[in-house]
Amino acid sequence: MIHQVNWLGLETLYMKEVKRFFKVQTQTIWAPAITTLLFLVIFTIAMGRGGRVVLGVNFATFVAPGLIVMGMMQNAFANASFSFLSGKMQGTIVDFLMPPLSEGELMLAMTAAAVTRAVLVGLALSLAMLLWPGVSLAMAHPWAVVWFGLMGSIFLSFLGLLSSIWAEKFDHNAAITNFIIAPLSLLSGTFYVIDNLAPAFQAISRANPFFYIISGFRFGFLGQSDIGSTNQAVLHSAIGLGVLNIALGVLLYAVLRSGWKLKS
Repeated sequence: MIHQVNWLGLETLYMKEVKRFFKVQTQTIWAPAITTLLFLVIFTIAMGRGGRVVLGVNFATFVAPGLIVMGMMQNAFANASFSFLSGKMQGTIVDFLMPPLSEGELMLAMTAAAVTRAVLVGLALSLAMLLWPGVSLAMAHPWAVVWFGLMGSIFLSFLGLLSSIWAEKFDHNAAITNFIIAPLSLLSGTFYVIDNLAPAFQAISRANPFFYIISGFRFGFLGQSDIGSTNQAVLHSAIGLGVLNIALGVLLYAVLRSGWKLKS
């Protein structure tokens, strides 16, 4: 008997999604860790020579948190955007729509699975980063690491679900990844502080939500951030990110409820 929440159905869909990506964990978890570690190696060698210090730490320690959360966000998007789109392409989307799951339960299970993959990728990335000499991942503010890591993963999960609903073929989803997600991730202060940019580009960076996720996550490790000169600025960013996720979640729920491009 199903009461207010179909917990069994929600758990079943969540476990199905987790088992799907975990079955190919070499590709979905460990490969992103190795690829991101290469970013660390290349940029550290190219820009970190001569004991370069950024925000009071060596360059490798500065860039490592940004790479970790960037990998988490990109994989959350990839996981969330795959299932619906593959179902639409293969004609199995009915497997998501026919079970007795509400739109909220469907959204929760898919998002939770994407966040689970993001967390596993983040742990794998952290382990890989520790293999590189000079990297310190000591946390100054654990709450910021947890909050910005989870909020960033949820944000990209919502975007991935919306992208998969909109897309009509895999090329559409690849275009979103290559021309929107990747540039916003790389040009959001992952490898630099925005104070080094011209004022116009600083303003553009501050309009990018990825900047607040990466800088806030880095604040959790270093205790410093280029979001603002005070810890209060980071707290405001954390609250703003939570509000943004609520708004995006409401939009996603409305789209799922309407059945746009899923039931028609």
